[in-house]
Amino acid sequence: MNARLRPIAAGALLLPLLLSGCSLLPTTRKLPVPKAPSIIQTVAPEDLVARLNERWAALESLTVTVEIQASEIKSKEGIAKGSPTFRGHILMRKPGMLRVLGFYLGVKAFDTASDGKNFTLYMPTKNKAVKGSNALKKKSVNSFENLRPGFFFDALAVRGLEPDDLYSVTADTVTEEDAARKHFYSVPEYILNISRRKPGSQELAPVRVVTFHRDDLQPYQQDIYDSDGNLETQVFYSAYQNFGSKKYPSKVTIKRPLEELESILSVEDVKENQTLTDDQFVVKLPEGTEIQQLE
Repeated sequence: MNARLRPIAAGALLLPLLLSGCSLLPTTRKLPVPKAPSIIQTVAPEDLVARLNERWAALESLTVTVEIQASEIKSKEGIAKGSPTFRGHILMRKPGMLRVLGFYLGVKAFDTASDGKNFTLYMPTKNKAVKGSNALKKKSVNSFENLRPGFFFDALAVRGLEPDDLYSVTADTVTEEDAARKHFYSVPEYILNISRRKPGSQELAPVRVVTFHRDDLQPYQQDIYDSDGNLETQVFYSAYQNFGSKKYPSKVTIKRPLEELESILSVEDVKENQTLTDDQFVVKLPEGTEIQQLE
């Protein structure tokens, strides 16, 4: 190319870029810097598991006062149906005893209890009770009939590991936004993956995934899988507070993706290791109560 034509050609190439607002020079812009927690703890995987096991071993019972808000979420239809807020009392005793009483405007709305194998749900306003096994044998088209008390028990406290459980721990950092304060926060985490080996196979089946925040090493999320490897229950723990000498989340969100159900527990009071007797886990049905037996 003729030397005299090169500036003209270069100008012809630059002109569209200049007119389009593009710059050939490097640009610098400021990005929000996430705020990191003041304390980031480091523990070995075996110590993290030991802490979880010790916490579970020390817990024998829970007595919890809550407000319960339940919703049915139809994500494909973009519809969420919420129930009224119930005041609830929850009793839990290892290995599998559970009692949940719900009150609306001071009147008992429901009463359910489980001995770990079978459960009873009584609805006084309908003079009806539902009984069944904790183990779901046949799924119903009615999402609520597929619920069993076991998921509630597992949500209230994070279990320790069983002897045949295998685990791995990974570290990660996520960024969360506080829209009200217009801040981003950096949240370092430990992710505990718990699995079991399938009989006669090298394949591992997922059991649970527990996520801990590294500022306080408390569990903030628990994903629980069914025997087919489906995500059955998601539990989110937030706003830890001191209840007596122990910390407990003041908000527990329980999601059931398969049934598209969600329950939010606003925790008001927690007492650990109170003496709870067997009769406190029995629902007494009035004479004439209609009883439906679930499979």
